[in-house]
Amino acid sequence: MSEFDVGGRLRAIREDKGLSQRELAQRSGVTNGLVSLIERNKTSPSITSLRKILEILEMTLAEFFDSDTPSEPGKFVFRHSELTEINPGRIYRSGGAALDALSLKRAGKSGQTNLLLLYESYEPGADTGAEAYAHEGEEGGFVIEGELLLTVGETTELLRAGDAYLFDSRLPHRFRNVAKARCVVVSAATPPTF
Repeated sequence: MSEFDVGGRLRAIREDKGLSQRELAQRSGVTNGLVSLIERNKTSPSITSLRKILEILEMTLAEFFDSDTPSEPGKFVFRHSELTEINPGRIYRSGGAALDALSLKRAGKSGQTNLLLLYESYEPGADTGAEAYAHEGEEGGFVIEGELLLTVGETTELLRAGDAYLFDSRLPHRFRNVAKARCVVVSAATPPTF
């Protein structure tokens, strides 16, 4: 599976819409520096920040991350190498070395089904964003490995391998790995948000 070029995709869409980086940043409520860093693939946006930017571009997360490759009719098995990376989150260390921090891999293509199925990997320190986010639907998942700090509304819980969660996604929520080991989660949401 080739790595998704978040920066190149954002730049192409922004330019197609006739917006400058500064104008996109102002309209979406993020800094101009953040838009610039994303477009140069020097940082990965949080899900919250990317949603704000894409709202101005009148695009969903699913539309942003979907390739032009059509899905195969009748395909129902997806090997790990075929999963679509929809959030190649990275932490950049001094010297420019990148560490994969948050990986969300979707089975199938957007619009293929009314269910979003994700394989999520959170490295130590990975976070879906400083701000909680909300969207229509419900989501749930199982922690397969490690620990995950989950905040839903005003409540925060630490989940360990074997624990599960299920909640109304209209409530603001945030996922964080505050442990020293990787966390793996298999989750589902309906309707699909990516």
